Amino acid sequence: MANGGNDHAELHPGAGTGAATRSVTGSATGSSSELSPPSTAGLAGSTQAGEPSPRSVLDNVDEKSESTRPDKVTSRDAADAAKNKEEHTDSRDSHDSHDDLDDSDDSSDGDPEDAGRRNDTSDVHQEHPDDDGTLPMANEPGAGLQALEVQMSQQANERPASLSLARTVSRAPTIIPRSKRRGLFGQFAILPEVERPYEYRNKTKWLITLIVALTAAGGPLGSSILYPALASLTVDLHTSPTTANLNVALYMLAMGIFPLWWSSFSETLGRRTIYIISFCLFVVFSILSAISKSIGMLIVMRVLAGGASASVQAVGAGTLADIWEPRERGRAMGIFYLGPLTGPLFAPIIGGALAEKWGWESTMWFLTIYGGLAFVMLFFCLPETLARDRRPPRELEKKERTDKPPQTQAETQADVEGQATNMADGEAAESGAVVAPALARMTTTQSVRVQTQRVGSFLKVAFVQPLSVLLYLRFPPILLTVVYGSVTFGSLFVLNVSIQSAFAKPPYQFSELIVGLLYIPSSLGYILASLVGGRWIDNIMAREARKAGRYDQQGRLVFLPEDRMRENAWLSASLFPAALVWFGWTAQHGIYWIVPSIANFVFGFGSMLVFGAVTTMLTEFMPRRSSGGIALNNFLRNIFSCVGAIVAQPLIGAMGYGWLCTMFALLAWIVGNTCIFLLRRNGSKWRKNMDEQLNKLP
Repeated sequence: MANGGNDHAELHPGAGTGAATRSVTGSATGSSSELSPPSTAGLAGSTQAGEPSPRSVLDNVDEKSESTRPDKVTSRDAADAAKNKEEHTDSRDSHDSHDDLDDSDDSSDGDPEDAGRRNDTSDVHQEHPDDDGTLPMANEPGAGLQALEVQMSQQANERPASLSLARTVSRAPTIIPRSKRRGLFGQFAILPEVERPYEYRNKTKWLITLIVALTAAGGPLGSSILYPALASLTVDLHTSPTTANLNVALYMLAMGIFPLWWSSFSETLGRRTIYIISFCLFVVFSILSAISKSIGMLIVMRVLAGGASASVQAVGAGTLADIWEPRERGRAMGIFYLGPLTGPLFAPIIGGALAEKWGWESTMWFLTIYGGLAFVMLFFCLPETLARDRRPPRELEKKERTDKPPQTQAETQADVEGQATNMADGEAAESGAVVAPALARMTTTQSVRVQTQRVGSFLKVAFVQPLSVLLYLRFPPILLTVVYGSVTFGSLFVLNVSIQSAFAKPPYQFSELIVGLLYIPSSLGYILASLVGGRWIDNIMAREARKAGRYDQQGRLVFLPEDRMRENAWLSASLFPAALVWFGWTAQHGIYWIVPSIANFVFGFGSMLVFGAVTTMLTEFMPRRSSGGIALNNFLRNIFSCVGAIVAQPLIGAMGYGWLCTMFALLAWIVGNTCIFLLRRNGSKWRKNMDEQLNKLP
């Protein structure tokens, strides 16, 4: 407990009265002391009235155990004393195993998934009581007193002692002192940093989730807010429409590349530091974008702003994994992704209204204000959530390797000492004059070598290691899934450029505000598909598992990633290409605006079905490396979106909207159906081979 002993608490029902007696056994000394606590109501009342905390009570018990033991022992007869001795011996054995469990749990704090399993170990303690029916007390402050209250309540109501304490006993968060908080300017955060982020209250967790979701909307907001203003930007900066589209295309490319490094840095520097640095840079680059006087300066600043805003997409999911247990994480992830999902919905509307009244520069000033507000929220409200003892395996290996003294130096020192012992006095003095400088020169050389290795390791981790996710493309399931999603994402940006180009020119010739409003139908399709598509796919997977008779030993259904490629995949692979052709030819002939807008809605619905299935399949194909799969998907699909945004405008001038959309629709239909066919036919075999190879990796 508080004084370092491995204390163990047992609950003994009082004879005839139903009262409970608490016996504290010090495993280090073998001594015991007993207290007769008040009733449950009395305990609760004393806690509310400001009585000493459970930790101080247990400390007093340990300090007074020596003086109280003789009186307590003499109050029992010899038989009871012998029985208690046996019980104490059993309790020490069970408590030792309990400590082993705690030690093993603490060693797994580095992995959020292991941390989630660690919090469930109270079920193990509860379902395996001691022989006398007592329960081991949790080895943490306040948990023993709460367990005592629960046990007395169970005895009063004559309920069995096998009820789970995991939902009854709550762990009080261990708050880190302000001076020891991590992260850049962590001492200024209003929300405290805790030892284990899982221990945050739910209100605090939801506040952190909301902050991360709002900041995550900044990146997609910046990519879409400029669409309605591209026409005025082209005129003001005296450039071509194709060059103006680079502001969007290269922005998206930066959002795909930079997260590889943001994610890697966050594992060593922490989440808060990455948030603070990246959004400070986002504000600076947005200001420079707003005051740009040339198209070249604007493009460069937009690329840097896109890379800075992309940090939340890489680190935000990690933050949620830090604070939410796996069984609670699904809903939190849904709230988090509402930010990136609603950004493209409102960005064209906001951009169109601002550009129509104040010009394209006002869209950049809006991003500056949004980024500034996000920076303030991050600076004052977001604590560091990365586990304190979490460190990448390569970092641990590097630390162990660099901290170990060089073997050659030790051997040299031993040789010098041996020579000095066996030599004569004159020879020893002469040898000392020669050997000592040699030893100093060797130490300096080895020190330089160690420092060089450290710098090389840092450069490798910082710049080379993030690119290692590209090696996952050698696995066919990963390659086909990522290519399918990337082609779909590229088609999306061809459509976005076509919407702005078609409705801003005759015969429509809408204002910038109206052009922004015409992006709403596709966004509504995204939202509807995200709400309905996930449940539909879950039902399909359950149906396929039951049909194949796949059950585990507990009778639960066993799902496979390739089960997601059923009628939903065939439908989406044909739905959004058809909608793309629909939009192209109706916009080409100037059909009433509502007709191509309906096509946009259908395209949004079909493409979002693809995005949802692709993202989920990647996490299931690579359950131990899901973050790497998602980073790889974002990297490639943003490259495709960049290409689509760049080539769309020249091809519109050369081919027209109809043939352009038909060409990309045909490409998407062929690629999509080919990937689905191959995954359905060979997915199971490929997945097993991939699992074997991934399990061999460190």
